[in-house]
Amino acid sequence: MKKIVYMDAAASWLKPQSVIESETNFLQKSYANAGRGVCKRATDVDDMVADVRTDVANFMNANLDNVVFTAGATDSLNRIVHIIKNSIDIEKPVVAVSDLDHHSARLPWVMSDCETVVVPLDANHNIDINQIPKCDVFVITAMSNVMGVAQDVKNIIKIAKQKNPNVITVVDAAQYVAHCRIDVIDIDCDFLVWSGHKIGSDTGIGVMYVRDVEKYSPDKFGGGMVNRIMDDKVIFNNASQKFEAGTLPLTQIIGLKSAISELQKWDGGHDLIKFMYDELSNIKSIRLLTSRDASMLSFVIDGMHALDFGVMVGAHDICLRVGNMCASWLMKNLDIDGCARISVGPWNTMDDARYVIDVIKKIVK
Repeated sequence: MKKIVYMDAAASWLKPQSVIESETNFLQKSYANAGRGVCKRATDVDDMVADVRTDVANFMNANLDNVVFTAGATDSLNRIVHIIKNSIDIEKPVVAVSDLDHHSARLPWVMSDCETVVVPLDANHNIDINQIPKCDVFVITAMSNVMGVAQDVKNIIKIAKQKNPNVITVVDAAQYVAHCRIDVIDIDCDFLVWSGHKIGSDTGIGVMYVRDVEKYSPDKFGGGMVNRIMDDKVIFNNASQKFEAGTLPLTQIIGLKSAISELQKWDGGHDLIKFMYDELSNIKSIRLLTSRDASMLSFVIDGMHALDFGVMVGAHDICLRVGNMCASWLMKNLDIDGCARISVGPWNTMDDARYVIDVIKKIVK
């Protein structure tokens, strides 16, 4: 069987063996529902979930009560719209977005009864801190899934709060989480989200950080989040658990612990990206969209559609992303229909990088 060279980590990471083993062991030897029983097996699962919640809190420098398990970043971002709108006394909030936003970060606001204003990008396609508008909510993409550059989230939030003292800040860290340390206390955000599958965990698990859990009302209702009901009065569980209605994605949560541990061993793959950047920069028909120091490598090829290019490299057993990256606004900003993107993970080697470059040179020759 020929080796598949997988360079699409930004879409979803390959699963480390430790993640596979931890989930398999849980399913085979320890599975039970959480928060639903008092037998030893059930309480052991409660302890496992609490243990992972602690790891996630430490990973983000958050408190345990601020960590909410969700189905993923998209789920979190959609839920945040309802959580905020149900909890603030503003009929039509003004929401600041930017062209860096993934569809998941911006569309939920566009499709709701809100007024969206677009924060301009500067010449380097970063959020222009000099043009942050007056707004009630500010959605900040911490790292574009096309440009691969970490935004100065701390400074952006600081300036936004100077202009709007009561602004609610929402940080999409779906790409950022794999490449930069998250410190929710330091950046001073109100909400922050990321997905487990972007760092090697399973699909179907996400994390939503909520700074002031008592300020906001839950957006979903069901088992597990109710403390008790007295006549017509419902008393919810304390802290983050009031946002976790229904059975949690337990297997995925267990795998998340191992994924975090594996991520912290990775050097980031910067040498591979820089090598490929240097090689592609010498090809006249390729226009690089990203900088040499970016965490991924995006480019367009003169006279060739991104999808055609994707089929061609795929025929050489190479997996990378082509298309608009679910970033339609940025594609319009860049005046392109789509692009190709290379992103690496801990499994990639310099031999992989050389092979990919050789194939690309043959295709565009």
